[in-house]
Amino acid sequence: MEYRTLFWFLFCYRYVRLVVNCIAVLLYKPIPPPENPSFTSRDVTVIVPTLEGHGEQFMETLKTICTAKPHEIILSTVDKNRKKAEETANYIRECLQIRVKVTSVPNPNKRHQTVVAIDEVDIAQTAIIILADDDVQWPPNPFPLFLAPFQDPKMGGVATRQCLLRTDNLGFFKRVFEFLGALYLERRNFDCTATMFMDGGVPCLSGRTLILRTIMVKDTAFRRYFLNEKWFWMPLSADDDNSITRWIINHGWKMYFQNLPGAEVKTTLESDLKFLKQCIRWSRSNWRSNLRSLLERATWRRYPWSTYAVFLSTPTQLTIVTEPLLIWLCHKMTEADAMLRLRSILQLLGFIASTKFIKLVGHYRQHPWDLVLFPVSILFGYFHGLIKIYSLFTLGKATWGNREC
Repeated sequence: MEYRTLFWFLFCYRYVRLVVNCIAVLLYKPIPPPENPSFTSRDVTVIVPTLEGHGEQFMETLKTICTAKPHEIILSTVDKNRKKAEETANYIRECLQIRVKVTSVPNPNKRHQTVVAIDEVDIAQTAIIILADDDVQWPPNPFPLFLAPFQDPKMGGVATRQCLLRTDNLGFFKRVFEFLGALYLERRNFDCTATMFMDGGVPCLSGRTLILRTIMVKDTAFRRYFLNEKWFWMPLSADDDNSITRWIINHGWKMYFQNLPGAEVKTTLESDLKFLKQCIRWSRSNWRSNLRSLLERATWRRYPWSTYAVFLSTPTQLTIVTEPLLIWLCHKMTEADAMLRLRSILQLLGFIASTKFIKLVGHYRQHPWDLVLFPVSILFGYFHGLIKIYSLFTLGKATWGNREC
């Protein structure tokens, strides 16, 4: 009886959230553009933190941003690459007819680069700031959907659906890593959509493209918090988007996740062993942010479902531990009947396999040939459990996994 109780407790704790989240995703509706919007492209300044300040991919990013015609773009780089960024800015001014500024800091640090750029924003000119990574591509005419949630005066931050910018003619090895990266983004879209519907929470407003109310981030208290956040005694230069998300939660602002094709942002991820470094960085960031969020009352009060489905469920997401434990408990509670044991374990294995597929239905609809790699995603899920355990014991490394901060 004890094995049965433990089995059903762990099973329900782990999978009730998945069932509810599936229903939530089906019921979710994005916010449509209003007939008389409060904000348009003229009210937007786009900040792009970058290390190199130039390059083909960077230019592709800027072209898609310029197509949206924001009021201004600010490129924030490091001092040694400022000249290259100025050359890029000159090209944008002359060829794309967009206002551009360049800021820089002595050393690579995304938080510092972001803040010096925010300092250059005139709140009287632009009520909205968008932080965009230097490797994203925006959809055509994105601002009506990006800005629609800001009709609510308490809306502080908005994030959007993301997908991978796929590359043609990759070898099998790189193709597998690209596939795993695409699934990471698809799962993220699923989780953010579900929690958004359930209680208005988002696990993290991704910094790949993060739309923010200017008055919120121009607050001197925000600047002080953002630049001086620490993990225990160590300054944090990573986790910038998690940090902004927590500020929104703790200061009474609202947030929203726009999940629809017209707001979909494309991004690149590593397609080699560097992808594993990205996974380690993401995992460390999740541990740090989730543990910190659990200590903040505003999270529990404002977002009870997100607290359970994201933060309290972090330990049960270690599939390399929880799934073998479920199978062992199933074996123990049915060991008196060999046929029942075999049937129960096979049913459990089938259910577990289905849970690894359900979040990814949208991806497989668009890319049906990726189904042949489905077993790879299952195996990587168990390997990723090891990554999560390693990350938990190396939380003190608070820099980017695949680049200097």
